[in-house]
Amino acid sequence: MARKHLLIVFHSQTGNTERLACAATQGALAADAVEVRCLWAKEAAARDLLWAEGLLLGTPENLGYLSGALKDFFDRTYYPVQGLIQTLPYGLFISAGNDGRGAAQHIQRIARGYPFRLVQEPLICRGTPTEAHLAQAREMGEALATGLGLGIF
Repeated sequence: MARKHLLIVFHSQTGNTERLACAATQGALAADAVEVRCLWAKEAAARDLLWAEGLLLGTPENLGYLSGALKDFFDRTYYPVQGLIQTLPYGLFISAGNDGRGAAQHIQRIARGYPFRLVQEPLICRGTPTEAHLAQAREMGEALATGLGLGIF
C-alpha cells in the first residue's frame, strides 16, 4: 500500500517554532507510516497542498495573530487548490509570547475555508519551548502520521 503524505508548514523568527516543527517531523517519521515534507511557509506552495493528505501548521504568535509568512502561504494557495483537495486533517502548533489563542482562532477560521479539519487540540507553547513542549510536538506529529497511516483521518 502506498504511504500517505504529511505536509508540515511553519514559520519561525526566533527559532522556537522551528524547534517545534523539527520535533513534530521527528515524531511523524518515527511512526514510519507516512512520507513527510517539512517546509518553511515561504517555500510551501499549492503543489504541496495538492500532494498532502494531512497537514501540520506552525507559527509564532505575532501581536495576537499568526505570522505574516504563514498568512502569505494561505493567500498564495487558497484559490489555486479550491475544488482540487479533499478535506485535509490538520494540527496546529504555536510558539506564543502571550497566550496564543488569537493566533489559533485566526488560523482555524482560515482553515475552514480550504477545507481543513482540525483533528488535534492546538499545541500552544508559551515562552521558550521546553522539553515537555518538544515532546508534545513529537507526539502531535506521530499521532497525525499514525492516524493517516491507519486510515483514521
